[in-house]
Amino acid sequence: MGKTLRDTNYLTLFFLLEKPSHPTTPQNSHWRKRKVLKMGSTNPFNDNSLSIFKRIFHLILYFLLSISLICFYFDLFYLTHSPTQLIHSTTIFTYNSSISSSPPSNSSIGKDKTYDYKKSSCDYSNGDWVSEMRGPIYNVTTCGTIKESENCITNGRPDLGYLYWRWKPNECNLPRFEPNTFLKLIKNKHIAFVGDSLARNQLESLLCMLATTSTPNLIYQNGKDNKFRKWHFPSHNANFSLYWSPFLVHGVERTNEGNYYNTMFLDIVNEIWARDIDQLDMIVISTGRWFLLPSIYYENDLVIGSLNCPKHNHTQMDFYGPLRKALRTTLNSIIERKVAKGNKIDVIVKTFSPDHFEGDWDKDGTCSKTKPYRKDEKVLGGMETEIRKIEIEEVESAKVKVKKFEGIKFELLDITKLALLRPDGHPGPYMNYFPFANGVLKYVQSDCVHWCLPGPIDTWNEILLEIIKKWK
Repeated sequence: MGKTLRDTNYLTLFFLLEKPSHPTTPQNSHWRKRKVLKMGSTNPFNDNSLSIFKRIFHLILYFLLSISLICFYFDLFYLTHSPTQLIHSTTIFTYNSSISSSPPSNSSIGKDKTYDYKKSSCDYSNGDWVSEMRGPIYNVTTCGTIKESENCITNGRPDLGYLYWRWKPNECNLPRFEPNTFLKLIKNKHIAFVGDSLARNQLESLLCMLATTSTPNLIYQNGKDNKFRKWHFPSHNANFSLYWSPFLVHGVERTNEGNYYNTMFLDIVNEIWARDIDQLDMIVISTGRWFLLPSIYYENDLVIGSLNCPKHNHTQMDFYGPLRKALRTTLNSIIERKVAKGNKIDVIVKTFSPDHFEGDWDKDGTCSKTKPYRKDEKVLGGMETEIRKIEIEEVESAKVKVKKFEGIKFELLDITKLALLRPDGHPGPYMNYFPFANGVLKYVQSDCVHWCLPGPIDTWNEILLEIIKKWK
């Protein structure tokens, strides 16, 4: 396997250090010799009158001085060169090589002293993306669970700068992901990711991160596009399940061959995942995007309205109310079923992840940016703000409901703002294998919703780990 970007940079640095700044000529050599003699000094390597002790002392002194100069050069180089500059200077050598630095050492666990989980918490939702030379902890050769349409590097994406940014919260530090720590905390547990394709995207990211320590076994798959799957980590007897349920509640999805609209029963939880709730120790929920599509809504088996269904004589509604009702039905169902049997469960609701289409998604919309937005450069739109508000309020309401019960916890995984600032992290046209191999086509479908693996979505799982660490 080829050298990493960082390895190449080190080789370049050592080449620069070893290369003399000016050619050595007899005249230069003679001048230096005369200069030393004029100062009344002698060369410690040629003076036979010195004792062995003095020779050794001078050797050590010269060695330490050389090491100090090298260290200073490295510090100065990294302070004056951004990761993006270094990446651009070495991309030609590393495109087909490993894109990952080595996994972090276990010895770093617990070394972050920025804040104490027992005394305070951190708001991870506000911050900025800062450049960082360390790449992701996994790459396309070390992870076998990356979906083809999210395998951006294998599909020919030429720019690699999107891999070298790290989320820096305003209030504290977000530690680098520790796969061993995560696996130890969920030992003998069953975690389910429930919801839409971003639930799948996040789980596949997490599996890649954990696979740097322990290999997962796929023990079950079913449904179109493998929308129901289960993995097992024998090393820690931990299970991860994926449940496709974009509405969370019972419903019928629209299809290209059938109805152009979704049908949702807002007061009935989807039993496809809810019937297995007794087997689950943690649920990570992701929903929202399917609510933007044309839909007909039911409650008590009666139509209460529809969204963008002009062919039907229903009351026109926006999707905010139905989204709130579906999420409330879901969280209430979890509470009722777990409380009835006295079982424990942890529930995490991921907030809405904005897309970055420049234009309409179904009309040549693209996402061509190659760098993150700065935090003051982009603000949430009204729709994203309202969806996030609904998710926050429903989670807070659920927390109040379970205060008197032991062992049921709710938390928000608030990624909306940090996701908004990463227009560069989507597959774009590289959802397809080498889309421009035959030249620039008139129309190429772009994916500006899901995230490249590795990519910014790995940060979601770093925050997920911090939530679990705080709970434990």
